[in-house]
Amino acid sequence: MNIKLSVVDQSPVHGSHPAIDAPNLTVQLAKACDELGYYRYWVAEHHDSIHFAIPCPEIVVAAIASATKNIRVGSGGVMLTHYSPLKVAESFKMMATLFPDRIDLGIGRAPGGTGLTSHALAFPHEPHHGDMYGHQAQELKGFIEGNLPKDNPFHSIKVLPDTSPQPELWMLGSSGGSAGLAGHLGYNIALARFIDPDNCRPAIFTEYMEQWKRAGHETTPNKMLGIACICASTEEEAKLRAGTAVYRKLAAQLGMREAFLTPSEVQDRYQQLSVSQQADYDQILKGYTVGTPEQCAEEINQLAKEFDCDEVTTVTVTHSFEDRLDSYQLLAQGL
Repeated sequence: MNIKLSVVDQSPVHGSHPAIDAPNLTVQLAKACDELGYYRYWVAEHHDSIHFAIPCPEIVVAAIASATKNIRVGSGGVMLTHYSPLKVAESFKMMATLFPDRIDLGIGRAPGGTGLTSHALAFPHEPHHGDMYGHQAQELKGFIEGNLPKDNPFHSIKVLPDTSPQPELWMLGSSGGSAGLAGHLGYNIALARFIDPDNCRPAIFTEYMEQWKRAGHETTPNKMLGIACICASTEEEAKLRAGTAVYRKLAAQLGMREAFLTPSEVQDRYQQLSVSQQADYDQILKGYTVGTPEQCAEEINQLAKEFDCDEVTTVTVTHSFEDRLDSYQLLAQGL
């Protein structure tokens, strides 16, 4: 298949560098991926995290767009439940003005952090925990496209003096909860299989397409599948590199919070796990695309065919930045 290969960067705090370097390493990796021919580069939003360094994707999107030439740049995503749709529209329409035909606005309903950060972001008001997400997403699209209905109290607002530049609109989901909404409102859809591979099914895209057609949108929808992917010159090395991300996910499930472990530290910890915990670790690893460039390319092609999409975006978390850069270089060669 002719697959567009893209990147979602969670900006991991690599053990190989000081934490303060993480945002600049994201820009550095984006520049490399631009040169390698990746199609788009998105940055995620996390709050109060010791692992991921971007709480404000709009700032990093602008920095990456300034430092790259061809690659599309965007958010994967802005956690819209925390914010005013107007303010998000202003930020991304401004970037679409400065970087024409290169800016994506991906939104999600997850908090991207703890309950405490949700309260702090909403203060002095109360967080609505996603109850208003559908309304927010609809209003955001109206602000972006300049077509809020006349009965909307904000109908007369001009987001910018020239309202024509628009970012490409995407909605993120992981287990199908947003598929129908994305199709109904006319958002492109990005399905984050890397979050919950066991419950991420092709039927989610089917539901999305059904709602899109039912709504009668005139444009063509885009579908993108997001996977966790670790590539190395050998399968053994790839599995070692993947251990850092796999163990972090397992630790989160067990209620533990600590900095990323090295691959060797993960192997030591694995030996100390109970049999059931080792089975959980193995199951998480099974949901990742891990191996040589040829093995990763084969699995990516299989997943694209299974999910009937022509774009796959990859999340790669490793202990060292050098391993993450190498993974993306090898993966680009494989496809």
